[in-house]
Order: sequence, then C-alpha cells, then structure tokens
Amino acid sequence: MFVTPAFAQAAGEPAGATAFLIQFMPFILIFVIMYFLLIRPQQKRAAEHRDMIKNLRRGDVVVMAGGLIGKISKVVDETEMVLDIGEGPGGIKVRVARGSVAELRSKGEPVKD
Repeated sequence: MFVTPAFAQAAGEPAGATAFLIQFMPFILIFVIMYFLLIRPQQKRAAEHRDMIKNLRRGDVVVMAGGLIGKISKVVDETEMVLDIGEGPGGIKVRVARGSVAELRSKGEPVKD
C-alpha cells in the first residue's frame, strides 16, 4: 500500500546532462529573444549613426542633441565642425563636436571651394 522512498525517487528523473539542458533551456531561449529584439537593432542603429556622422559635409542641415538646427559651414577635423545657426548675412557660427549631431535633416549641395 505504501510506496518505498527508493522506488518513488527513481521513477521519473531524467539523466544528468538532459536534466541540466532542460533546466537552462528557458534562460537560453530568453537570451536569444532578447538578442534579436533589443541588442541587434540597437547595434544596427549605432552603426547607421556612426556612418552618418562620418559622412557629414559642408552644406548639410543637421539637428544637434541639444535641439539646435543649423547648416554646417565648415568641417574643422574628424571631431569638430562649425555650425551656422543664425539667419541673415551675419549669421551666428558655433563650433560643435561632430558626435553631438543627432539627426541629418537634409544633404546640402556640394559646395565648390
């Protein structure tokens, strides 16, 4: 009538490696889903932003991370550029870091020097 403890313990236990795999399968599945839904798209956006910053040139209209909108009047080097944020002939020119560009509004026409 009563089941012995030895018989009850040995009844349905899977083998060692299989039990380990079954226990960690949900964690592996969650990591794969997180990779495809969060990590991969973020890496793709970062690569596109890096390419956009690398290809900035004189005449492009950009939006800075702080919200300023202006036209690039001069590219100083790989890390800095001069942005024209004023209207009219005098204009206001500001020296900014290229890394702070958030968005490229429009590509300017190539300017002949």
